[in-house]
Amino acid sequence: MNNYLKLVNFEINRIAKLFAVLLGITFITQMIGVIVKSRQYMNLANESIFGEMTQAQFLEQVGQMSFLQVAKSLWFVTPIALCIAGIGFYIFLIWYRDWIGKNTFVYRLLMLPTTRLNIFYAKITTILAMTFGLVAFQLILLPIEMAFMKTLVPDEFRSDMTVKAFVASLPELNIVIASSIGEFFLYYGAGLLVVSILFTAILLERCFRWKGILAGIIYTGLAIAVWLLPIFLHKFVLNGFFYPMELLVLEIGMGLIVLTASIWFSRFLLMKKITV
Repeated sequence: MNNYLKLVNFEINRIAKLFAVLLGITFITQMIGVIVKSRQYMNLANESIFGEMTQAQFLEQVGQMSFLQVAKSLWFVTPIALCIAGIGFYIFLIWYRDWIGKNTFVYRLLMLPTTRLNIFYAKITTILAMTFGLVAFQLILLPIEMAFMKTLVPDEFRSDMTVKAFVASLPELNIVIASSIGEFFLYYGAGLLVVSILFTAILLERCFRWKGILAGIIYTGLAIAVWLLPIFLHKFVLNGFFYPMELLVLEIGMGLIVLTASIWFSRFLLMKKITV
């Protein structure tokens, strides 16, 4: 356990700069988005009211401004997409970086006095920690952004909403910020499974190089097919035989099987196929 924690700490230190950059981009871009959208709305309100409209007519035709108008803009969505892309990129970089350079660092990792599977666990823990950190930062940032919008838009022109109501109103955001403990385990469990499959595919490529690329693609396809097998059977073979809860239980069970298989296969590759 101690060696595993040291590896996790080491990996997190390596990711710290990228993590800080993503946090900075998210904060600056979204705060600019609040300013831009708030000013656009208030400029429109001022032009309309100082023209031929009354305030009541403007509110009736245009409506009050809510934080949803900020959230649906590129200012808000782009940094979130960038963070997701950054995590996706780092899933590969966290392994391939160890093979880059004259003094290949991965060999030092493999010679550490600990089971090689701890390397796998440490890297997947780092990906999860990075994901949770970005999500937590966004949750902290939301009430700050909403409070900032209140200083830019007067009460009579503004429709306030809670963070919970805001998240519930955006289905896309619900995947990142789960609204219940059950959804949290389902969404992030599925994410953990996908990362473990990709890690195994990367190790196949590292072990067998060009042949490993094909093997990794085949393994990824087979793993996903096995995971989704109950859904395929339910829709195309059994004509909707399972109840929704039964289908969910089957999917969770198949996911656990694929996750276990990926961990076992990765251990085999690390122990038997990658040599120092």
